[in-house]
Amino acid sequence: MDENQTPNDLELAALISSKICHDVIGPVGAIYNGLEILNEDEDPETQTYALDVIRNVTEQASARLQYARFAFGAAGSAGAQIDLRTAEQISRAYVGQRKHVLIWNGPAGHMAKDKVKLLLNLIASAITALPRGGEIKVEIAGDLENPVFELRCSGTGARFPQYLTDFVAGEEPTEFNALNIQAYYTWRLAVATAMQLAIVKDGNDIVLKATP
Repeated sequence: MDENQTPNDLELAALISSKICHDVIGPVGAIYNGLEILNEDEDPETQTYALDVIRNVTEQASARLQYARFAFGAAGSAGAQIDLRTAEQISRAYVGQRKHVLIWNGPAGHMAKDKVKLLLNLIASAITALPRGGEIKVEIAGDLENPVFELRCSGTGARFPQYLTDFVAGEEPTEFNALNIQAYYTWRLAVATAMQLAIVKDGNDIVLKATP
């Protein structure tokens, strides 16, 4: 892909695939290393440690793959809706693998697939706004057909989310890669769902908002 060229659909799919592989290769590699330790060292303490590592990283891999399935995948046929309780569970598992706390305030019910995907991707951007960890408070207002999403990021060193801020400002990177492609995908989802993104600083907090 040439510099400054927006990726076409095939390139976008390839970059998203690279992003997913980038996210899961770490815990999958750790599982393999843990299994090697189990095979090579019969010390009971070492075996217990290896099993703990395998258990923890298996949970990480599962949470990241489940998140990717809904945040990037089809998750149903065209026009499908997703249960917000499922979205909350996926989000909690995904955020829980890091040094962040998720607070979720939203109604029960089903929402259009692409709007839920937008929300899930905004949560990933909110994580990058808190490099030292902190609290991500998700508020879902309005009705289920025309929701308003507000994500308040509170924590030491809160900053504008990496990459997404540039896309919201109308700026594109010189190169699209596995690191910035999720922010681009988030912006594309906002366009596709006719929702406007805004990112503002409110005191020490960073607030991400999507409105119809």
